[in-house]
Amino acid sequence: MAVIDVRAALDASDTITAWDFLDINAGAQGTAFPYATSSWRLRYQPAASPLAQGPYRALAATANTFARESCIDELAHAADSDPLQFRLDHLADQRLAAVVRAAAARFGWAAGRGQGAPPGWGIAAGLEKDGRVATCAEVRAGPAGRLSVTRIVTAYECGAVVNPDTVTGQIEGGTIMALGGALFEQVILDRGRLASPSLADYRVPRFGDVPDIDVVLVDRPDIAPAGAGEAPLIAVAPAVANAIFAVTGRRLRSLPLIPGGCLPGS
Repeated sequence: MAVIDVRAALDASDTITAWDFLDINAGAQGTAFPYATSSWRLRYQPAASPLAQGPYRALAATANTFARESCIDELAHAADSDPLQFRLDHLADQRLAAVVRAAAARFGWAAGRGQGAPPGWGIAAGLEKDGRVATCAEVRAGPAGRLSVTRIVTAYECGAVVNPDTVTGQIEGGTIMALGGALFEQVILDRGRLASPSLADYRVPRFGDVPDIDVVLVDRPDIAPAGAGEAPLIAVAPAVANAIFAVTGRRLRSLPLIPGGCLPGS
């Protein structure tokens, strides 16, 4: 359980002039701000939770990257800028910028934008444990507000890639796990008690939920290798949320995004 409050500002030239990020309870991981700005404040405030808490894969970087990359997408929209180009124009971390370019190229972002309005496309990026990740997601809208994730491309850089198959497997498995938390995994409480105490009632990704997943490894043999078990998860939820906005015009700011499989209120 966490609340993340983000405030940001653009000037007349669409430069990010201020960034104020407050995480309450999730954790400090993933709060780093990889974009250029003249003024920033990053805060983590622990809180007493009414529920027992434990670690989640990638720890707080999942929640913090979701909040940051959702807000960056809103800034791009406010600037009337393409979400990919806005990130590239503002990224101060050049390793991350290279990963963003790699994901967008494999996804076909530039080609698709040149052909007119594509389906719901979203992009997000992040860095954690010395890894850099960028994810592009495609979301399609169906009848009665039903949404489905149809394609994901993730580019990942963890320094020198020692075993490509192992790294690819970590990213593919992590992507599927991240989809659960992004879309529908949640614990329902009723007056402080679990409303669905059976694991059979806890929705996790099924074969039918898994989209096409494409992995791009950005090998940097000049940099010591880092891990790939956690960081590849962190950009999935914001990429999907940004794709949902692109196809529906609705900003969803809470996880899970669509626990019932439909746009909230449909």
